[in-house]
Amino acid sequence: MISVADRLHTVEEYYFSRKLKEVNLLKEHGKPIINLGIGSPDLQPPSRVVSAIVDSMHDATAHKYQSYQGLPELRQAMADFYKKHFSVSLSPKTEILPLMGSKEGIMHISMAFLNEGDGVLIPNPGYPTYTSVTKLVGATPLFYDLKEKNNWLPDFVELEKTHDLSKVKIMWINYPHMPTGTVAPNKFYEDVIEFAKRHNILVVNDNPYSFILNQFPRSILKYKNAKDHCLELNSLSKTFNMAGWRVGMVMGKSEYLDSIIKVKSNMDSGMFYGIQKGAIEALNCSDIWYLSLNSVYEKRRTLVWELAEALNCTYDKNATGMFVWAKLPEFVKSEEFIDTVLKNDSIFIAPGTIFGSNGEGYIRFSLCAETEEIEEAIARVK
Repeated sequence: MISVADRLHTVEEYYFSRKLKEVNLLKEHGKPIINLGIGSPDLQPPSRVVSAIVDSMHDATAHKYQSYQGLPELRQAMADFYKKHFSVSLSPKTEILPLMGSKEGIMHISMAFLNEGDGVLIPNPGYPTYTSVTKLVGATPLFYDLKEKNNWLPDFVELEKTHDLSKVKIMWINYPHMPTGTVAPNKFYEDVIEFAKRHNILVVNDNPYSFILNQFPRSILKYKNAKDHCLELNSLSKTFNMAGWRVGMVMGKSEYLDSIIKVKSNMDSGMFYGIQKGAIEALNCSDIWYLSLNSVYEKRRTLVWELAEALNCTYDKNATGMFVWAKLPEFVKSEEFIDTVLKNDSIFIAPGTIFGSNGEGYIRFSLCAETEEIEEAIARVK
Protein backbone atom coordinates (compact mmCIF):
# COMPACT_ATOMS: atom_id res chain seq x y z
CA MET A 1 0.00 0.00 0.00
CA ILE A 2 1.15 3.51 -0.81
CA SER A 3 1.07 5.74 2.27
CA VAL A 4 -1.33 8.67 2.15
CA ALA A 5 -0.29 12.31 2.31
CA ASP A 6 0.33 13.69 5.80
CA ARG A 7 -2.44 16.25 5.28
CA LEU A 8 -5.05 13.47 5.37
CA HIS A 9 -4.11 12.73 8.97
CA THR A 10 -5.34 16.20 9.92
CA VAL A 11 -8.95 15.56 8.89
CA GLU A 12 -11.59 12.87 9.22
CA GLU A 13 -14.26 11.72 6.83
CA TYR A 14 -17.14 14.19 6.86
CA TYR A 15 -19.56 13.35 9.69
CA PHE A 16 -22.61 13.02 7.46
CA SER A 17 -20.70 10.75 5.08
CA ARG A 18 -19.94 8.41 7.98
CA LYS A 19 -23.28 8.65 9.75
CA LEU A 20 -25.35 8.14 6.61
CA LYS A 21 -23.61 4.80 6.08
CA GLU A 22 -25.04 3.75 9.45
CA VAL A 23 -28.46 5.21 8.62
CA ASN A 24 -28.54 3.47 5.24
CA LEU A 25 -27.55 0.18 6.83
CA LEU A 26 -30.49 0.50 9.22
CA LYS A 27 -32.74 1.15 6.22
CA GLU A 28 -31.44 -1.96 4.49
CA HIS A 29 -32.42 -3.94 7.58
CA GLY A 30 -35.97 -2.65 7.37
CA LYS A 31 -35.86 0.30 9.76
CA PRO A 32 -38.26 3.07 8.60
CA ILE A 33 -35.76 5.89 9.09
CA ILE A 34 -36.97 9.49 8.91
CA ASN A 35 -34.01 11.69 8.01
CA LEU A 36 -34.15 15.11 9.66
CA GLY A 37 -30.39 15.47 9.77
CA ILE A 38 -29.38 16.59 6.28
CA GLY A 39 -29.97 20.01 4.75
CA SER A 40 -30.49 18.75 1.22
CA PRO A 41 -33.55 20.45 -0.32
CA ASP A 42 -36.21 17.92 -1.31
CA LEU A 43 -38.31 20.43 -3.27
CA GLN A 44 -38.05 21.00 -7.00
CA PRO A 45 -36.29 23.94 -8.69
CA PRO A 46 -38.44 26.44 -10.58
CA SER A 47 -39.88 24.77 -13.70
CA ARG A 48 -38.34 27.42 -15.95
CA VAL A 49 -34.90 26.40 -14.63
CA VAL A 50 -35.39 22.78 -15.66
CA SER A 51 -36.72 23.87 -19.04
CA ALA A 52 -33.66 26.04 -19.59
CA ILE A 53 -31.20 23.19 -19.09
CA VAL A 54 -33.26 20.90 -21.35
CA ASP A 55 -33.50 23.51 -24.09
CA SER A 56 -29.78 24.26 -23.90
CA MET A 57 -28.75 20.75 -24.90
CA HIS A 58 -29.08 21.56 -28.58
CA ASP A 59 -27.10 24.80 -28.46
CA ALA A 60 -23.96 24.69 -30.59
CA THR A 61 -21.64 25.40 -27.66
CA ALA A 62 -23.44 23.29 -25.05
CA HIS A 63 -20.92 20.47 -24.85
CA LYS A 64 -17.67 22.38 -25.23
CA TYR A 65 -15.32 23.52 -22.50
CA GLN A 66 -16.68 26.64 -20.88
CA SER A 67 -14.98 29.77 -19.60
CA TYR A 68 -13.43 29.59 -16.14
CA GLN A 69 -15.25 32.84 -15.36
CA GLY A 70 -18.63 31.56 -16.54
CA LEU A 71 -20.93 32.93 -19.22
CA PRO A 72 -21.10 36.75 -19.33
CA GLU A 73 -24.89 36.53 -19.06
CA LEU A 74 -24.56 34.40 -15.90
CA ARG A 75 -22.30 36.96 -14.26
CA GLN A 76 -24.74 39.68 -15.30
CA ALA A 77 -27.63 37.74 -13.77
CA MET A 78 -25.65 37.41 -10.53
CA ALA A 79 -24.92 41.14 -10.54
CA ASP A 80 -28.61 41.93 -11.14
CA PHE A 81 -29.61 39.52 -8.37
CA TYR A 82 -27.33 41.27 -5.87
CA LYS A 83 -28.53 44.69 -6.95
CA LYS A 84 -32.20 43.73 -6.63
CA HIS A 85 -32.08 41.78 -3.37
CA PHE A 86 -29.13 43.26 -1.48
CA SER A 87 -28.78 46.75 -3.01
CA VAL A 88 -25.15 45.91 -3.79
CA SER A 89 -23.56 47.10 -7.04
CA LEU A 90 -21.06 44.66 -8.53
CA SER A 91 -19.20 44.64 -11.81
CA PRO A 92 -20.14 41.43 -13.65
CA LYS A 93 -16.77 41.54 -15.40
CA THR A 94 -14.42 41.95 -12.45
CA GLU A 95 -16.23 41.47 -9.11
CA ILE A 96 -18.12 38.18 -9.58
CA LEU A 97 -16.74 34.69 -10.09
CA PRO A 98 -19.19 31.78 -10.57
CA LEU A 99 -18.27 28.60 -8.70
CA MET A 100 -19.26 24.94 -8.83
CA GLY A 101 -21.00 25.37 -5.50
CA SER A 102 -19.84 27.69 -2.74
CA LYS A 103 -18.18 24.78 -0.91
CA GLU A 104 -15.43 24.69 -3.53
CA GLY A 105 -15.01 28.41 -2.95
CA ILE A 106 -13.91 27.68 0.61
CA MET A 107 -11.04 25.61 -0.76
CA HIS A 108 -10.21 28.07 -3.55
CA ILE A 109 -10.07 31.04 -1.17
CA SER A 110 -7.97 29.11 1.33
CA MET A 111 -5.50 27.98 -1.30
CA ALA A 112 -5.28 31.47 -2.75
CA PHE A 113 -4.50 33.31 0.48
CA LEU A 114 -3.20 30.92 3.14
CA ASN A 115 0.36 29.82 3.72
CA GLU A 116 1.37 27.04 6.08
CA GLY A 117 1.07 28.28 9.64
CA ASP A 118 -1.26 31.20 8.89
CA GLY A 119 -4.11 31.58 11.36
CA VAL A 120 -7.78 31.26 10.40
CA LEU A 121 -10.62 32.43 12.65
CA ILE A 122 -13.44 29.87 12.58
CA PRO A 123 -16.82 30.11 14.35
CA ASN A 124 -17.65 27.59 17.08
CA PRO A 125 -20.26 26.33 16.32
CA GLY A 126 -19.92 26.59 12.58
CA TYR A 127 -19.73 24.78 9.26
CA PRO A 128 -17.16 21.93 9.67
CA THR A 129 -15.66 22.50 6.20
CA TYR A 130 -14.00 25.74 7.37
CA THR A 131 -11.88 23.68 9.76
CA SER A 132 -11.11 20.74 7.48
CA VAL A 133 -10.04 22.95 4.55
CA THR A 134 -7.88 25.07 6.86
CA LYS A 135 -6.09 21.93 8.02
CA LEU A 136 -5.75 20.53 4.51
CA VAL A 137 -3.84 23.62 3.36
CA GLY A 138 -1.57 23.54 6.42
CA ALA A 139 -2.99 26.63 8.13
CA THR A 140 -3.96 26.84 11.81
CA PRO A 141 -7.62 26.91 12.95
CA LEU A 142 -8.32 29.44 15.70
CA PHE A 143 -11.85 29.02 17.01
CA TYR A 144 -13.87 31.97 18.23
CA ASP A 145 -16.84 31.41 20.51
CA LEU A 146 -20.44 31.87 19.52
CA LYS A 147 -22.77 31.36 22.46
CA GLU A 148 -26.49 31.58 23.06
CA LYS A 149 -26.07 34.31 25.71
CA ASN A 150 -24.57 36.56 22.97
CA ASN A 151 -27.22 35.52 20.43
CA TRP A 152 -24.57 33.46 18.61
CA LEU A 153 -22.57 36.56 17.65
CA PRO A 154 -18.84 37.00 18.28
CA ASP A 155 -17.57 39.17 21.12
CA PHE A 156 -14.80 41.13 19.37
CA VAL A 157 -13.38 42.55 22.61
CA GLU A 158 -13.05 39.06 24.06
CA LEU A 159 -11.70 37.73 20.78
CA GLU A 160 -8.92 40.31 20.75
CA LYS A 161 -8.04 39.50 24.36
CA THR A 162 -7.88 35.74 23.93
CA HIS A 163 -6.27 35.33 20.49
CA ASP A 164 -2.94 36.34 19.02
CA LEU A 165 -4.16 37.87 15.78
CA SER A 166 -0.76 38.73 14.34
CA LYS A 167 -0.71 35.72 12.03
CA VAL A 168 -4.42 35.58 11.22
CA LYS A 169 -5.11 35.88 7.50
CA ILE A 170 -8.79 34.88 7.10
CA MET A 171 -11.91 35.03 9.26
CA TRP A 172 -14.95 32.96 8.34
CA ILE A 173 -18.37 34.32 9.22
CA ASN A 174 -21.73 32.88 8.22
CA TYR A 175 -24.95 34.87 8.69
CA PRO A 176 -27.73 33.91 8.61
CA HIS A 177 -25.85 31.44 10.76
CA MET A 178 -25.71 27.71 10.26
CA PRO A 179 -26.55 25.81 12.45
CA THR A 180 -28.30 28.27 14.81
CA GLY A 181 -30.31 30.36 12.32
CA THR A 182 -29.21 33.66 13.88
CA VAL A 183 -29.54 36.77 11.71
CA ALA A 184 -26.79 39.33 12.28
CA PRO A 185 -27.80 42.99 12.83
CA ASN A 186 -26.35 45.87 10.84
CA LYS A 187 -23.95 46.78 13.66
CA PHE A 188 -22.31 43.37 13.49
CA TYR A 189 -21.29 43.89 9.87
CA GLU A 190 -19.92 47.33 10.67
CA ASP A 191 -17.99 45.91 13.64
CA VAL A 192 -16.51 42.97 11.76
CA ILE A 193 -15.32 45.22 8.91
CA GLU A 194 -13.60 47.51 11.43
CA PHE A 195 -12.11 44.44 13.11
CA ALA A 196 -10.77 43.24 9.75
CA LYS A 197 -9.31 46.67 9.04
CA ARG A 198 -7.56 46.86 12.44
CA HIS A 199 -5.90 43.48 12.05
CA ASN A 200 -5.49 43.26 8.26
CA ILE A 201 -7.70 40.18 7.99
CA LEU A 202 -9.73 38.99 5.01
CA VAL A 203 -13.29 38.37 6.23
CA VAL A 204 -15.34 35.91 4.17
CA ASN A 205 -19.10 35.89 4.68
CA ASP A 206 -20.64 32.57 3.68
CA ASN A 207 -24.20 33.58 2.82
CA PRO A 208 -26.30 30.73 1.34
CA TYR A 209 -29.31 30.95 3.72
CA SER A 210 -30.43 34.56 3.18
CA PHE A 211 -33.78 33.79 1.57
CA ILE A 212 -35.04 30.90 3.70
CA LEU A 213 -37.59 32.16 6.26
CA ASN A 214 -35.72 35.46 6.44
CA GLN A 215 -37.47 38.77 5.75
CA PHE A 216 -34.32 40.88 5.63
CA PRO A 217 -31.58 39.42 3.40
CA ARG A 218 -28.24 41.16 3.97
CA SER A 219 -24.88 41.13 2.23
CA ILE A 220 -21.68 42.24 3.94
CA LEU A 221 -20.69 43.92 0.67
CA LYS A 222 -23.33 46.60 1.23
CA TYR A 223 -21.45 48.11 4.15
CA LYS A 224 -18.84 50.87 4.04
CA ASN A 225 -15.30 49.75 3.12
CA ALA A 226 -16.43 46.11 2.86
CA LYS A 227 -14.81 45.44 -0.51
CA ASP A 228 -11.39 46.39 0.85
CA HIS A 229 -11.51 43.69 3.52
CA CYS A 230 -14.26 41.21 2.64
CA LEU A 231 -15.44 38.56 0.23
CA GLU A 232 -18.88 36.97 0.08
CA LEU A 233 -19.86 33.48 -0.96
CA ASN A 234 -23.38 32.64 -2.06
CA SER A 235 -25.14 29.67 -3.58
CA LEU A 236 -28.24 28.63 -5.51
CA SER A 237 -28.47 25.35 -3.59
CA LYS A 238 -30.88 26.38 -0.87
CA THR A 239 -32.62 29.38 -2.42
CA PHE A 240 -33.64 27.57 -5.60
CA ASN A 241 -33.53 23.87 -4.56
CA MET A 242 -30.53 23.29 -6.82
CA ALA A 243 -28.09 21.64 -4.40
CA GLY A 244 -27.04 18.93 -6.85
CA TRP A 245 -26.46 21.42 -9.65
CA ARG A 246 -23.45 22.91 -7.82
CA VAL A 247 -23.82 26.59 -8.61
CA GLY A 248 -22.33 29.23 -6.38
CA MET A 249 -20.40 32.47 -6.61
CA VAL A 250 -17.79 34.54 -4.84
CA MET A 251 -18.04 38.32 -4.94
CA GLY A 252 -15.62 41.06 -4.03
CA LYS A 253 -12.72 43.21 -5.08
CA SER A 254 -11.24 42.32 -8.47
CA GLU A 255 -7.73 41.88 -7.06
CA TYR A 256 -9.01 39.20 -4.68
CA LEU A 257 -10.91 37.40 -7.42
CA ASP A 258 -7.85 37.49 -9.70
CA SER A 259 -5.99 35.48 -7.07
CA ILE A 260 -8.84 32.99 -6.67
CA ILE A 261 -9.10 32.38 -10.43
CA LYS A 262 -5.45 31.31 -10.44
CA VAL A 263 -6.47 28.41 -8.21
CA LYS A 264 -9.82 27.67 -9.81
CA SER A 265 -8.48 27.59 -13.39
CA ASN A 266 -6.09 24.82 -12.38
CA MET A 267 -8.82 22.72 -10.77
CA ASP A 268 -11.69 22.62 -13.30
CA SER A 269 -12.47 23.34 -16.94
CA GLY A 270 -15.56 25.49 -16.53
CA MET A 271 -19.14 24.90 -15.44
CA PHE A 272 -21.43 22.91 -17.76
CA TYR A 273 -23.21 25.23 -20.18
CA GLY A 274 -26.72 23.93 -19.47
CA ILE A 275 -26.32 24.41 -15.73
CA GLN A 276 -25.28 28.00 -16.32
CA LYS A 277 -28.36 28.60 -18.47
CA GLY A 278 -30.57 27.12 -15.77
CA ALA A 279 -28.86 29.26 -13.13
CA ILE A 280 -29.61 32.41 -15.12
CA GLU A 281 -33.32 31.55 -15.10
CA ALA A 282 -33.25 30.89 -11.36
CA LEU A 283 -31.60 34.21 -10.57
CA ASN A 284 -34.29 35.99 -12.60
CA CYS A 285 -37.20 34.47 -10.65
CA SER A 286 -39.88 36.85 -9.41
CA ASP A 287 -40.69 37.43 -5.75
CA ILE A 288 -43.52 34.92 -6.04
CA TRP A 289 -40.91 32.15 -6.00
CA TYR A 290 -39.60 33.16 -2.57
CA LEU A 291 -43.10 33.49 -1.13
CA SER A 292 -44.04 30.04 -2.39
CA LEU A 293 -40.82 28.46 -1.12
CA ASN A 294 -41.14 29.96 2.34
CA SER A 295 -44.78 29.02 2.71
CA VAL A 296 -43.68 25.37 2.53
CA TYR A 297 -40.86 25.87 5.01
CA GLU A 298 -43.13 27.76 7.42
CA LYS A 299 -45.49 24.78 7.66
CA ARG A 300 -42.61 22.39 8.13
CA ARG A 301 -40.95 24.56 10.77
CA THR A 302 -44.14 24.74 12.82
CA LEU A 303 -44.24 20.94 12.85
CA VAL A 304 -40.56 20.66 13.75
CA TRP A 305 -41.14 23.03 16.66
CA GLU A 306 -43.83 20.60 17.83
CA LEU A 307 -41.39 17.71 17.44
CA ALA A 308 -38.74 19.60 19.40
CA GLU A 309 -41.20 20.21 22.23
CA ALA A 310 -42.15 16.52 22.23
CA LEU A 311 -38.45 15.78 22.77
CA ASN A 312 -38.34 18.28 25.67
CA CYS A 313 -36.20 20.73 23.72
CA THR A 314 -36.38 24.52 23.56
CA TYR A 315 -35.76 26.71 20.50
CA ASP A 316 -35.72 30.30 19.22
CA LYS A 317 -38.74 31.27 17.11
CA ASN A 318 -36.81 34.23 15.67
CA ALA A 319 -34.21 31.99 14.01
CA THR A 320 -34.18 31.67 10.23
CA GLY A 321 -32.95 29.18 7.62
CA MET A 322 -33.83 25.61 6.79
CA PHE A 323 -32.93 24.19 10.20
CA VAL A 324 -34.23 24.37 13.74
CA TRP A 325 -31.50 24.59 16.36
CA ALA A 326 -32.84 23.20 19.62
CA LYS A 327 -31.46 23.07 23.14
CA LEU A 328 -31.59 19.77 25.00
CA PRO A 329 -32.56 19.39 28.65
CA GLU A 330 -29.71 20.11 31.06
CA PHE A 331 -26.92 17.50 31.32
CA VAL A 332 -28.08 15.62 28.20
CA LYS A 333 -25.28 14.93 25.70
CA SER A 334 -25.99 15.64 22.03
CA GLU A 335 -24.58 12.50 20.39
CA GLU A 336 -26.00 10.18 23.03
CA PHE A 337 -29.40 11.80 22.58
CA ILE A 338 -29.53 11.52 18.79
CA ASP A 339 -28.32 7.90 18.93
CA THR A 340 -31.13 7.08 21.36
CA VAL A 341 -33.74 8.72 19.13
CA LEU A 342 -32.32 6.92 16.09
CA LYS A 343 -32.46 3.57 17.90
CA ASN A 344 -35.85 3.98 19.58
CA ASP A 345 -37.81 6.07 17.08
CA SER A 346 -35.90 5.59 13.79
CA ILE A 347 -35.43 9.36 13.45
CA PHE A 348 -32.07 10.80 12.45
CA ILE A 349 -31.25 14.26 13.84
CA ALA A 350 -27.87 16.01 13.70
CA PRO A 351 -26.00 16.43 17.00
CA GLY A 352 -24.80 19.95 17.74
CA THR A 353 -21.28 18.73 18.50
CA ILE A 354 -20.45 18.17 14.83
CA PHE A 355 -20.44 21.95 14.47
CA GLY A 356 -18.03 22.51 17.37
CA SER A 357 -17.69 22.16 21.13
CA ASN A 358 -20.20 24.97 21.72
CA GLY A 359 -22.78 22.75 20.02
CA GLU A 360 -22.78 20.36 22.97
CA GLY A 361 -26.23 20.28 24.50
CA TYR A 362 -27.96 21.15 21.21
CA ILE A 363 -29.38 19.30 18.23
CA ARG A 364 -30.26 20.43 14.71
CA PHE A 365 -33.41 19.48 12.80
CA SER A 366 -33.57 19.86 9.03
CA LEU A 367 -36.71 21.18 7.34
CA CYS A 368 -35.90 19.16 4.21
CA ALA A 369 -38.60 16.56 4.77
CA GLU A 370 -42.25 16.40 3.76
CA THR A 371 -44.88 17.37 6.31
CA GLU A 372 -46.15 13.79 6.41
CA GLU A 373 -42.71 12.57 7.50
CA ILE A 374 -42.45 15.19 10.23
CA GLU A 375 -45.95 14.35 11.43
CA GLU A 376 -44.95 10.68 11.57
CA ALA A 377 -41.86 11.63 13.58
CA ILE A 378 -44.05 13.52 16.06
CA ALA A 379 -46.37 10.52 16.38
CA ARG A 380 -43.45 8.18 17.06
CA VAL A 381 -42.00 10.40 19.78
CA LYS A 382 -45.38 11.01 21.44
